Amino acid sequence: MTRFGFERPPPVLLAVIASTFFVGFGGGVVFPILPNLGAVLGISAFMVGVILSANRWVRLVANAPAGALVDRYGTRKPFVVGLFVEGVATLGYVVALVMPPAESLRPLAASLPTLAAGPVTIGAEEWFAPLAAAVAPETWFLIARILWGLGSAAVFATAYTIAADLSDGGSRGTNMGIVRGGITMGFPAGLVLGGIVSAIAGNVAAFVVAAAFALTASVVAHRYVPETHVTSDRSGDSIKPWEVDTAVPAVTVGLVNFGLMFAYIGALFSTLVLFLGANDISLFGLAPQGTSGLFMAGTVVSAAVFMLAGGRISDTRDSRTPILLTFLAVSFVGFLLLARAGSVVSLGLACVFIGAGQGGTSGPMMALLADLTPDERMGRASGTNNVLGDVGGGLGPMVSLPLIEAVGFTPIYAACAVLPLLAGCVLLLGVRRETGSFLPGRVADEAGASDPSSVVDS
Repeated sequence: MTRFGFERPPPVLLAVIASTFFVGFGGGVVFPILPNLGAVLGISAFMVGVILSANRWVRLVANAPAGALVDRYGTRKPFVVGLFVEGVATLGYVVALVMPPAESLRPLAASLPTLAAGPVTIGAEEWFAPLAAAVAPETWFLIARILWGLGSAAVFATAYTIAADLSDGGSRGTNMGIVRGGITMGFPAGLVLGGIVSAIAGNVAAFVVAAAFALTASVVAHRYVPETHVTSDRSGDSIKPWEVDTAVPAVTVGLVNFGLMFAYIGALFSTLVLFLGANDISLFGLAPQGTSGLFMAGTVVSAAVFMLAGGRISDTRDSRTPILLTFLAVSFVGFLLLARAGSVVSLGLACVFIGAGQGGTSGPMMALLADLTPDERMGRASGTNNVLGDVGGGLGPMVSLPLIEAVGFTPIYAACAVLPLLAGCVLLLGVRRETGSFLPGRVADEAGASDPSSVVDS
């Protein structure tokens, strides 16, 4: 069915979108809650930061194995298991809040026998320390975020591969865009869910609701997502964290993703609250934290809209390269506007442009990767893209925050405007080297897309 110029995605892809959207609640719900719980639960600010970033660093080493698993065993099992692991991880937040206080374990520690091994004596206090650590909320939050990183690595690798398997040259950009949109929009929905439900019914209730949605996602996937990926027998191969696809298309797209994530996460998300405070910019009288949340939500909404639009436009053109370069230029303009922003209107416009540039590249970029990658390597290629994106997102805050303290906001934001331009150069060079043309045509239907009606349920 076609409506407003868009064809309805295959039912399998709709199930993938619904699953990734629901599970995304668990990724966002922790952010409005955990920072405020730090002081209450006795968690240091440093530990809060470690907890919030743990999933990204775990995913850094899990992305490549996840892609290799997809190429070896197919998409269905890793996708369903990954969603289930993320659901269990969200339940870990509930456990962190309902565990008994550490002090309540002192009587248990005192009842344990005293052990002597040479000069070392294990008494009540020595027993108490590991027991207290086992029930400490930071321990459970950290375990939950580590599990979330493992699950999300599997979900990201499989979702993009499923979209590639079910697409042809005329629908790949659109399908990649809407899958990316489903993954992306679940996160801000979780931010809203966490803020509203925790305010009305408490923090435990917010985590329980998010966990219910996340576990429902795995049920939906198990019921409606069949196997889509034809694999070869590689059972003798080992799977390693560094088993990435080093082919030119995967590295090219991954480097573009690195630059965009470095600027987007490092220069915008990580410094926006500081920028608002320094420039006394506020929405509806909110403090910088609240105002930054609204501006960041605006970038996400803009990105989601242009993910679909960019993918669809690339499907209607002979080559995907021009639309990619266009949205990289949009991102460049957005960061230039950010460097000159001094009011709510100018900052809002900059966020819309940055979000549009970020989102508009996502669908066409993953579609281009699928165009240039054999089916049997698409899982690894997705893993490579995710690895480089996570490296950029992880390094961005580490580099931008100290430099802003040293030289200020404007030079850093202006420098980040150059990153999309450099990404465009990398894109052109990589595409030219792989295809012999700066404007390669889209892959025909027979080149690698699976017929959605031919997938086998398992």
